[in-house]
Amino acid sequence: MMSARNPRAQPRLRAAVEAIDPEAIVAVLSPLVTDARRARLEEVIAGRVDAVTVVMDAPHDPHNGAAVMRSCDAFGVHQLHVVERTEPFIASGAVAKGTERWVDVFHHADVSSAVGTLATQGYTLVGTHPEGRLTPGELADVPRLALVMGNEHDGICEALAAACTEQVRVPMRGFVESLNVSVTAAILLSRATEGREGDLEELAKRRLFARYLMMTVPRALEVLDAAGVSLAL
Repeated sequence: MMSARNPRAQPRLRAAVEAIDPEAIVAVLSPLVTDARRARLEEVIAGRVDAVTVVMDAPHDPHNGAAVMRSCDAFGVHQLHVVERTEPFIASGAVAKGTERWVDVFHHADVSSAVGTLATQGYTLVGTHPEGRLTPGELADVPRLALVMGNEHDGICEALAAACTEQVRVPMRGFVESLNVSVTAAILLSRATEGREGDLEELAKRRLFARYLMMTVPRALEVLDAAGVSLAL
């Protein structure tokens, strides 16, 4: 039986939890964690922001991908979209520091898949660019923001750039003209989430709580199976 803590298992776990009543999982696993841990999970979930997400276009460096993932978690952004145009997305575990378990990664084979998904969810795509019209502080005014980060070498590809409604820049006053993609993401997410409260719907919160419990309790899948709670994995 696979482990609920395995980052590669998260898409399957997410789909399995969405197919059943999350309260069945919560009823079995919640008594197995301490009050402090339960409160911490609920606190983090309460602060999760659905109105902001990140799109990485064909990331190459596993350290950058992991660093962006850490920033997502730090600022309450629980979904990261990756366009895998040329190679699979890999995040360095040493850099991610466990956040690969808490941030949902959605993999897209091409630009059209990512743009279509985000458009259906009502996001406005804003790309990073040294000459962007927007400044970081203005990102908080975008109701549903998908922040698009380019490839380390080629930037944002033409098709994805064309799908962006706006561009944002990080103002600089030194000789350097650009920052590392992970640094840029941290700066922009800090401002994009400023003043936003957690906005997940109640069902989404309970599903996330169920999954977080599964990633906290050792051998959670075996415990659930023994209690008669079967997941379609």
